[in-house]
Amino acid sequence: MTHLRKTMLEELQRRNYSQHTTRYYIRTVEDFARRFHCSPDRLGPRHVREYQAELFQKRKLSPGTVAIRLAALRFFYTKTLHKPWSMAETPYPKKPHHLPTILSRQEVAQLIDAAASPFHRILLMTLYATGLRRTELARLKVSDVDSQRMVIHVRGGKGRQDRDVMLSQKLLEELRQHWRRLPRKSGPWLFPGNCRHSAGHPIESKTAWNACQQADIGGRVSRRPSIRIPYVTASRLICSKPVPICAPFSFCLGITI
Repeated sequence: MTHLRKTMLEELQRRNYSQHTTRYYIRTVEDFARRFHCSPDRLGPRHVREYQAELFQKRKLSPGTVAIRLAALRFFYTKTLHKPWSMAETPYPKKPHHLPTILSRQEVAQLIDAAASPFHRILLMTLYATGLRRTELARLKVSDVDSQRMVIHVRGGKGRQDRDVMLSQKLLEELRQHWRRLPRKSGPWLFPGNCRHSAGHPIESKTAWNACQQADIGGRVSRRPSIRIPYVTASRLICSKPVPICAPFSFCLGITI
């Protein structure tokens, strides 16, 4: 590990950046250095501008991706090298704002019914009933399902923020059936990985994406579905009427959900 890489890693860790952001920032600086075949501490604003233009023109990256890469370079220069950074010389790109594709109640039911397996079906139901992000869905634990308060606790969501989302009676019953179907119930995860190498770990976030893509193969839904739609709309599409209290699910290996 070079001195620059070690210093940048320490600065990221000191500020408690997530592991994903840490890896992405370091990879960005490495890519920036490879582009000019030079150590990044010897590159300046002119190189940053050329790099930014190339990301758009040659690599065809989205404005959001380019903005994240610029944030990584800005962190490297200001926090690792302690050099000034001019926002006027390296402006962040403007992002177009598009409304998501909101499926109707019938289209959501059609998509869920087209799931490739019962496991994919419960993933899609949970996504559309709660509005969770894929990563949040993958990291759900059995203990996060609060059947007394009829909410699901989301731990460490976007921005490392906790929050509660509404749990409907319909989704709770489906989650109970899902739990009964699991061949192994070791570990805390609500959606455990089913491969040998992933035993004891949750599913990967791409599993939920694959579930949505496979259900939509063959034009089963006329409009392209969004993997995550606004929570209020989603809860109205798939959730039945919320009930205030549900009996504890204590008959399944002593685990209550």
